[in-house]
Amino acid sequence: MQTKNLSIAYGHLPVRRKQVFCLFFAALLLLVSLGSRAQSGTEVNGPGRGFRFGLNAGYDLFPNYKNNTPYIRYKGGISAGLTAGYYWKWFSLGADVDYLKNSPENTYPTDSVFDPVNNVLIKDFALTKQDITRIFYGIGPGMHYTDRQGRFAAELNGRVGLASIKGGSLALTGRNGSAEQVLNYHGGYNLNNVLSLKGSLTARYFFNDFLGMHIGAYYIRHLNTKDAIGPTGYSAAYRAFEPNGDQVRAFTEKDLRKIGNSCACDISSIGAYAGVTLRLPSRKNTRTPVPAPVVVPVPTETCNTCAVYALAVTARDQYTKEVLPHTDIAVKDASGNIVKSGVTNSFGVAVFSNMTPGNYAINGKLYGVDLSAAKTAGNEFIANGTLQKELLYTDQHFILKGNAVVCNTATALPGATVVLRDRVSAVEKNTQTDGAGAFIFHLKQKSEMTVFGRKEKYFSQMVNISAADYDRRTTLFVKLEMCMEEADCDKAIRLENIHYDLDKYFIREDAKPELNRLVQFMSDNPGVRVELSSHTDSRASHAYNQKLSQNRADAARAYLVAKGIAGDRIVAKGYGETRLLNRCADGVNCPEAEHQFNRRTEMKVICPGR
Repeated sequence: MQTKNLSIAYGHLPVRRKQVFCLFFAALLLLVSLGSRAQSGTEVNGPGRGFRFGLNAGYDLFPNYKNNTPYIRYKGGISAGLTAGYYWKWFSLGADVDYLKNSPENTYPTDSVFDPVNNVLIKDFALTKQDITRIFYGIGPGMHYTDRQGRFAAELNGRVGLASIKGGSLALTGRNGSAEQVLNYHGGYNLNNVLSLKGSLTARYFFNDFLGMHIGAYYIRHLNTKDAIGPTGYSAAYRAFEPNGDQVRAFTEKDLRKIGNSCACDISSIGAYAGVTLRLPSRKNTRTPVPAPVVVPVPTETCNTCAVYALAVTARDQYTKEVLPHTDIAVKDASGNIVKSGVTNSFGVAVFSNMTPGNYAINGKLYGVDLSAAKTAGNEFIANGTLQKELLYTDQHFILKGNAVVCNTATALPGATVVLRDRVSAVEKNTQTDGAGAFIFHLKQKSEMTVFGRKEKYFSQMVNISAADYDRRTTLFVKLEMCMEEADCDKAIRLENIHYDLDKYFIREDAKPELNRLVQFMSDNPGVRVELSSHTDSRASHAYNQKLSQNRADAARAYLVAKGIAGDRIVAKGYGETRLLNRCADGVNCPEAEHQFNRRTEMKVICPGR
């Protein structure tokens, strides 16, 4: 039997790259001419306008090549690109150059392939393949949003252009002895000036007026991409097979399927990238037109406003002198319009660049409380420098900054209702924890308050705060962590500080705060029933301990009923010494601390239906 040796060869077609480069740089020249007029003056024309240039590096994640060879898959690969554009208020016009690389992978099975013509099992395989490179040049419009400070931008761009696609050939042959069989073949691609479309979504963050970073994703599609016709006269070839009962794949010479025509299918891919951005903000034309004609010589026009001015506002507490992050700052003109706004950073400072010297009013607000205002005069601004102003927090009350967490963990509890209750007047204030479990209250001097939380199926700690313990001259922020324990049904929760006098079972004063916490929990969860249990240590007789613990549980239940909790919602149970938590059983010598651990009162939510 005669066999054909298969090799990979490409006829290198002339590449018309000059045309493509001319197209790209003509578009770039158009952008420069459009933006040059906006650069002639000196006043910044808004944070969104001007040139932006980007350098990208990424990965082509999901390539999709359709062609005439069935046993090939394509792997993702590196990508790199350049982008340039001119940006108006919300519209942009730009140009992209992208380089993408993928690799073909053979999926034709090479285990148990049998050649019935030569009556041999093929065991020797040879695979040759070539990476695919794509270069895309495109221009097109875009839409973008840039925030007022010019720091964050998001944009959606579309591009249409041409691409060159090279490589991607693959050949798999099998040999046993001198007979060589073609198993799988694809001629790859050798294309120029392929019409292509691209869409991208990009998020940018600028560190200053000029430099930033970005991340994004793209989708690119190449239309009517024809397979290369190899030297054998066809673009693809493969051997069909069907496994028999022994899982042996057999074929004959007639099984070699040759495809002489190109698929002319589309190629597409999705990828992600990150990179750096260079921004050149545009300027307004502020020069005064010179009337014509003039009789006297006009002196050479000079720019008297080319200097750059900035304003830095520091928020500070009047009494402690500490700086105040997260303070809202607004700069208003003489008509009361806000011309700049921002929030102070971790150093308590908000910086406003590109200021026009003038008379401004500066206002600040921290957690709803106004700071003392400041003013600027036009002659105070410093050319190529920063004018410093300070706002003072003069309120004499404390700020309670709290965090709600799950007890014995660092897990935050967002969405919990936090209550601040005046212990004298019983007046309450409510707020909600944010996504990090944080909450804020204003705390009057000399006030006596209780803080607790409300959240379904959570048993909250109750924290007493006395503002008299703090000095406003040295403290502004009172910090607090409040824990809430998840009250699953049948989960025992120990009530701390429920102590009884020896052989007694009346409720002592020091036990009432913890029982009040249980009253609050049952008031906030009116559909909940609880078991209130009392436990003793192993000392004294079993019968005595059982009776004492039942009396103590009944006394705790009576206290809750006296506070307005319905009696049928509480089951009082004395367990005596039957549920010790450690080794201290009868006859075991234990220190007092270990016995104390067993003397406890617990509550647990009774599961519905019991």
